[in-house]
Amino acid sequence: MPMNASPLLTATDSANPEFPPLFAAATRSAIHLELRDGYAVSGEDEGFAAWKAGHRDDPSDPASWWRPWLTVIQQATARGVEVRRLRVASEPLSEYTRFLLDTAFTNVHAGEATRWLPRRQACDLRFPANDFWIFDGDVLIWNHFSGDGLPVSMEWSTDAEMIAFCEESFEAAWKRGIENAEYAGSGN
Repeated sequence: MPMNASPLLTATDSANPEFPPLFAAATRSAIHLELRDGYAVSGEDEGFAAWKAGHRDDPSDPASWWRPWLTVIQQATARGVEVRRLRVASEPLSEYTRFLLDTAFTNVHAGEATRWLPRRQACDLRFPANDFWIFDGDVLIWNHFSGDGLPVSMEWSTDAEMIAFCEESFEAAWKRGIENAEYAGSGN
Protein backbone atom coordinates (compact mmCIF):
# COMPACT_ATOMS: atom_id res chain seq x y z
CA MET A 1 0.00 0.00 0.00
CA PRO A 2 1.35 3.45 -0.84
CA MET A 3 2.67 5.51 2.04
CA ASN A 4 0.08 8.24 1.39
CA ALA A 5 -2.87 5.84 1.15
CA SER A 6 -6.06 6.84 2.88
CA PRO A 7 -7.02 5.11 6.14
CA LEU A 8 -10.10 3.85 4.26
CA LEU A 9 -7.88 1.55 2.28
CA THR A 10 -6.86 -0.32 5.39
CA ALA A 11 -10.53 -1.33 5.80
CA THR A 12 -10.55 -3.46 2.66
CA ASP A 13 -8.39 -5.55 0.37
CA SER A 14 -7.19 -3.23 -2.40
CA ALA A 15 -7.51 -6.00 -5.00
CA ASN A 16 -11.13 -6.68 -4.03
CA PRO A 17 -12.70 -3.61 -2.42
CA GLU A 18 -15.82 -4.31 -0.39
CA PHE A 19 -18.42 -1.70 0.37
CA PRO A 20 -19.39 -2.47 3.98
CA PRO A 21 -15.84 -1.84 5.27
CA LEU A 22 -15.52 1.31 3.14
CA PHE A 23 -18.79 2.65 4.52
CA ALA A 24 -17.79 1.64 8.06
CA ALA A 25 -14.54 3.59 7.73
CA ALA A 26 -16.07 6.65 6.06
CA THR A 27 -16.44 9.69 8.30
CA ARG A 28 -17.78 12.42 5.99
CA SER A 29 -19.15 11.35 2.63
CA ALA A 30 -19.84 8.69 0.05
CA ILE A 31 -20.90 9.72 -3.46
CA HIS A 32 -21.97 7.40 -6.24
CA LEU A 33 -22.41 8.13 -9.96
CA GLU A 34 -24.37 5.61 -12.04
CA LEU A 35 -24.19 5.98 -15.81
CA ARG A 36 -25.74 2.75 -17.13
CA ASP A 37 -29.35 2.06 -18.08
CA GLY A 38 -29.12 -1.56 -17.02
CA TYR A 39 -27.19 -3.66 -14.56
CA ALA A 40 -27.11 -7.44 -14.17
CA VAL A 41 -26.13 -7.52 -10.51
CA SER A 42 -26.91 -10.98 -9.12
CA GLY A 43 -27.97 -9.59 -5.73
CA GLU A 44 -30.85 -7.80 -7.47
CA ASP A 45 -32.09 -10.70 -9.62
CA GLU A 46 -34.77 -11.87 -7.23
CA GLY A 47 -36.08 -8.37 -6.49
CA PHE A 48 -36.11 -7.40 -10.17
CA ALA A 49 -37.96 -10.60 -11.13
CA ALA A 50 -40.50 -10.03 -8.35
CA TRP A 51 -40.97 -6.41 -9.45
CA LYS A 52 -41.56 -7.50 -13.06
CA ALA A 53 -44.19 -9.93 -11.74
CA GLY A 54 -45.99 -7.06 -9.98
CA HIS A 55 -44.48 -7.00 -6.47
CA ARG A 56 -43.95 -3.55 -4.97
CA ASP A 57 -42.09 -2.78 -1.74
CA ASP A 58 -44.42 -1.77 1.05
CA PRO A 59 -43.44 1.73 2.23
CA SER A 60 -44.72 0.88 5.71
CA ASP A 61 -42.51 -2.24 6.07
CA PRO A 62 -38.80 -1.20 5.97
CA ALA A 63 -37.73 -4.52 7.50
CA SER A 64 -38.75 -6.28 4.26
CA TRP A 65 -36.53 -4.16 2.01
CA TRP A 66 -33.14 -5.03 0.48
CA ARG A 67 -30.85 -6.11 3.30
CA PRO A 68 -28.02 -6.00 4.27
CA TRP A 69 -27.33 -3.11 1.83
CA LEU A 70 -29.81 -0.68 3.37
CA THR A 71 -28.49 -1.47 6.84
CA VAL A 72 -25.00 -0.43 5.68
CA ILE A 73 -26.42 2.88 4.41
CA GLN A 74 -28.42 3.44 7.63
CA GLN A 75 -25.38 2.83 9.82
CA ALA A 76 -23.23 5.23 7.78
CA THR A 77 -25.80 8.02 7.71
CA ALA A 78 -26.54 7.57 11.42
CA ARG A 79 -22.85 8.37 12.05
CA GLY A 80 -23.20 11.56 9.98
CA VAL A 81 -21.80 10.30 6.67
CA GLU A 82 -23.52 12.09 3.79
CA VAL A 83 -24.43 9.47 1.16
CA ARG A 84 -25.46 10.75 -2.27
CA ARG A 85 -26.32 8.85 -5.46
CA LEU A 86 -26.86 10.36 -8.90
CA ARG A 87 -28.31 8.27 -11.71
CA VAL A 88 -27.92 9.50 -15.28
CA ALA A 89 -30.80 7.93 -17.19
CA SER A 90 -31.85 7.63 -20.81
CA GLU A 91 -35.49 8.45 -21.47
CA PRO A 92 -37.79 6.78 -21.97
CA LEU A 93 -36.49 4.66 -19.12
CA SER A 94 -35.41 1.06 -19.60
CA GLU A 95 -37.39 -1.54 -17.69
CA TYR A 96 -34.51 -1.96 -15.27
CA THR A 97 -34.26 1.78 -14.66
CA ARG A 98 -38.01 1.91 -13.99
CA PHE A 99 -37.39 -0.79 -11.36
CA LEU A 100 -34.64 1.35 -9.82
CA LEU A 101 -36.89 4.41 -9.82
CA ASP A 102 -39.76 2.48 -8.23
CA THR A 103 -37.56 1.09 -5.45
CA ALA A 104 -35.31 4.12 -4.82
CA PHE A 105 -37.54 5.32 -1.97
CA THR A 106 -36.01 2.54 0.15
CA ASN A 107 -32.53 4.03 -0.30
CA VAL A 108 -33.88 7.49 0.52
CA HIS A 109 -35.55 6.11 3.64
CA ALA A 110 -32.18 4.61 4.67
CA GLY A 111 -30.66 8.11 4.52
CA GLU A 112 -29.26 8.29 1.00
CA ALA A 113 -29.92 11.42 -1.05
CA THR A 114 -30.81 10.32 -4.57
CA ARG A 115 -31.15 12.41 -7.72
CA TRP A 116 -31.82 11.61 -11.36
CA LEU A 117 -30.43 13.39 -14.40
CA PRO A 118 -31.98 12.76 -17.81
CA ARG A 119 -29.08 11.91 -20.13
CA ARG A 120 -30.17 14.54 -22.68
CA GLN A 121 -29.62 17.21 -19.99
CA ALA A 122 -26.02 16.07 -19.45
CA CYS A 123 -24.66 16.55 -22.98
CA ASP A 124 -22.35 19.41 -22.01
CA LEU A 125 -21.05 17.77 -18.83
CA ARG A 126 -17.75 15.92 -18.58
CA PHE A 127 -17.97 12.43 -17.12
CA PRO A 128 -15.57 9.54 -16.70
CA ALA A 129 -16.51 6.45 -18.72
CA ASN A 130 -17.33 4.30 -15.68
CA ASP A 131 -19.54 4.36 -12.61
CA PHE A 132 -17.75 5.23 -9.40
CA TRP A 133 -17.94 5.72 -5.66
CA ILE A 134 -15.82 8.23 -3.75
CA PHE A 135 -15.39 7.90 0.01
CA ASP A 136 -14.44 10.97 2.07
CA GLY A 137 -12.88 12.58 -1.01
CA ASP A 138 -9.91 10.24 -0.59
CA VAL A 139 -10.73 6.88 -2.15
CA LEU A 140 -12.16 6.35 -5.62
CA ILE A 141 -13.72 3.00 -6.48
CA TRP A 142 -14.33 2.35 -10.18
CA ASN A 143 -17.09 -0.11 -11.04
CA HIS A 144 -16.44 -1.94 -14.30
CA PHE A 145 -19.30 -3.75 -16.10
CA SER A 146 -19.59 -5.85 -19.23
CA GLY A 147 -21.73 -4.66 -22.13
CA ASP A 148 -24.56 -6.77 -20.70
CA GLY A 149 -24.30 -5.04 -17.32
CA LEU A 150 -22.53 -7.85 -15.49
CA PRO A 151 -20.06 -6.71 -12.84
CA VAL A 152 -16.55 -7.38 -14.15
CA SER A 153 -14.28 -5.78 -11.57
CA MET A 154 -13.73 -2.93 -9.18
CA GLU A 155 -10.54 -1.00 -8.67
CA TRP A 156 -9.54 1.70 -6.27
CA SER A 157 -7.44 4.78 -6.65
CA THR A 158 -6.14 7.50 -4.36
CA ASP A 159 -4.98 9.67 -7.27
CA ALA A 160 -5.95 13.18 -6.13
CA GLU A 161 -6.26 14.54 -9.68
CA MET A 162 -8.59 11.73 -10.77
CA ILE A 163 -10.67 12.07 -7.59
CA ALA A 164 -10.97 15.82 -8.17
CA PHE A 165 -12.15 15.24 -11.76
CA CYS A 166 -14.75 12.71 -10.61
CA GLU A 167 -15.95 14.95 -7.78
CA GLU A 168 -16.30 17.91 -10.15
CA SER A 169 -18.23 15.72 -12.61
CA PHE A 170 -20.52 14.50 -9.86
CA GLU A 171 -21.18 17.96 -8.40
CA ALA A 172 -21.98 19.49 -11.81
CA ALA A 173 -24.46 16.71 -12.50
CA TRP A 174 -25.85 16.82 -8.94
CA LYS A 175 -26.77 20.51 -9.39
CA ARG A 176 -28.90 19.59 -12.41
CA GLY A 177 -30.28 16.42 -10.93
CA ILE A 178 -33.93 15.99 -10.02
CA GLU A 179 -34.78 14.85 -6.50
CA ASN A 180 -35.94 11.24 -6.35
CA ALA A 181 -39.43 12.16 -5.09
CA GLU A 182 -39.89 14.60 -8.00
CA TYR A 183 -38.51 12.51 -10.85
CA ALA A 184 -41.08 10.73 -12.96
CA GLY A 185 -38.91 9.43 -15.83
CA SER A 186 -40.34 11.40 -18.75
CA GLY A 187 -41.78 9.41 -21.57
CA ASN A 188 -43.00 6.56 -19.35
